[in-house]
Amino acid sequence: MSAESTAGPLWLLAELTYRCPLHCVFCSNPLDYVQHRDELTTDDWLRVLHEARALGAVQLGFSGGEPLLRDDLEVLVQEAHRIGYYTNLITSGIGLTEARAAALKAAGLDHIQLSFQDSTRELNDFLSSTRTFDLKSKVAGTIKRQGYPMVLNCVLHRYNLPHVGRIIEMAEAMGADVLELANTQYYGWAWRNRAALMPAREALAAAEREVERQRARLGRRLKILWVSPDYADAKPKACMAGWGSVFMVVAPDGLALPCHSARMLPGLEFPNVRSEGVAEIWRESAAFNRYRGTAWMNDTCRSCDRHGSDHAGCRCQAYLVTGDAQATDPVCPDSPHRPLIDAMLDQAADPVVHPIKFMRRAGQDSGLHFRNDENSRRFATGEIS
Repeated sequence: MSAESTAGPLWLLAELTYRCPLHCVFCSNPLDYVQHRDELTTDDWLRVLHEARALGAVQLGFSGGEPLLRDDLEVLVQEAHRIGYYTNLITSGIGLTEARAAALKAAGLDHIQLSFQDSTRELNDFLSSTRTFDLKSKVAGTIKRQGYPMVLNCVLHRYNLPHVGRIIEMAEAMGADVLELANTQYYGWAWRNRAALMPAREALAAAEREVERQRARLGRRLKILWVSPDYADAKPKACMAGWGSVFMVVAPDGLALPCHSARMLPGLEFPNVRSEGVAEIWRESAAFNRYRGTAWMNDTCRSCDRHGSDHAGCRCQAYLVTGDAQATDPVCPDSPHRPLIDAMLDQAADPVVHPIKFMRRAGQDSGLHFRNDENSRRFATGEIS
């Protein structure tokens, strides 16, 4: 057992299902998500919640896919509340009726995070391949009426960065308490669509200036979180506060992971909560111990005075860009692979000609591709509003 693994996870993310009514072009679901349809039962999840709580977990997120597609969500929320979790529902809002929102409130749900794709109906619905903007707007009102903290999330990329000011104004009009502007993290479907999604450096800089202007205008009325675009900022992110440090994901099929995307990494056999207890997984599994501490780091990372705060960055990102999960995170200026990131950013200044691929229930690319026509060009440049 690693000396650094004795404390339990503080934050548990329960990915209840990979099923989702949306088909977002930056979805974090694994590309082969339909191969993982055998979802944990209610009893499985209740046992996991109890075992993680016994280890000290206090923060619990219900996520997916779309967690509202689980009929037992209220049961899980009620038990989580009873045993002392702070609970957060991370949702597209589809299926959150007034009745269900009230039932979740009665069950003890503490917090709802609602996602939007843009401030405009046209682009929101294009990016999710669904007609959901008006419904999401109604759900925002439902959340406010139930007395939840209003937290909106919007993933930023080439298409909606020109609208960031209007996204903030939309959140203000809806009475949001917090708006998370999450620059795209390139995993899953976002990695597949990176050539179409990645914004130019100038667009990111302009958007960040607009965020600062809006912060000054709004003061304390709306808290705006700007999630760093690590490719452009050249700052490795402290992935989940360090691999196997405070965070555990349990996937719909029961696989336990140190982060959302870790199942892609080769050479690691991740444990399953169906056959192993949470404590055993956290403390003893080779996968959770693989990138704990500093012994695994290469000389570049181990000698860096930042490794205590950024934990050498993201293993999934290192693998996707370099083919080596143990490599220095390629966004780092000290990485020998940094030119690969710069080349991607340089190409992001070019006109969009790449097809966008949407996920479908069958698990195949939809064939609804980005067309290099005039309307698509206007989406990409923000001219359509």
